[in-house]
Amino acid sequence: MKKSILSFAFTLIIIAFAQASDPTFIAAMQKQLAAKNTIETYEQSQTITNGFLRIADATESEWLPYYYAALLKTEAAFRFEIDKDKSLDEALELVQKADKMAPGNSEITALHGYILMGKISLDPAGRGQTMSPQAMQLFGKAINLDRENPRAVSLMSQMELGMSQFFGTGPEKACGMARMSLELFKKEEAKISDEYILPTWGKTQADQVASKCK
Repeated sequence: MKKSILSFAFTLIIIAFAQASDPTFIAAMQKQLAAKNTIETYEQSQTITNGFLRIADATESEWLPYYYAALLKTEAAFRFEIDKDKSLDEALELVQKADKMAPGNSEITALHGYILMGKISLDPAGRGQTMSPQAMQLFGKAINLDRENPRAVSLMSQMELGMSQFFGTGPEKACGMARMSLELFKKEEAKISDEYILPTWGKTQADQVASKCK
């Protein structure tokens, strides 16, 4: 029985690896990621988001297409004059789909917290008291899941900076975390190859927090 369970688990690992290494999937993701870097309008953002969703429909078991679609919905809320709450709510739905496919994933958990940051920014007085602890908890969980994840640390530093400004305390903790995230981004850059499709965004935000620490 034990041997059968181990054999079944090994088969699942092989299947998962084969899907993640599928050249068709990787090529489709690379195309969308390259297009993501050219976004200048909301219409372009929507088109590329829909492209990620088509990949999600075609693969059914990959979390990355839902992740990037959620990220684009979040970034659109920050960048464009749209119904920001609606865009962030849609991002929450997508990140929850990604989480069902890959529970306990540091990147997905950090993005969930980032979406809540967006929601807080739209109504700090009304949402800060309830949503800020939720976002902080998610960033803390993301860091614990993967202490090498620069986005989790960078986003936590942004929350810490915002809280220090709100309460009138020093930014030392936020600055320390921002510097730590920049070191993690350097490590991450060394891993990136032509076929790398995992998240790499966030260094700009870390630089912005670090710039307030000089």
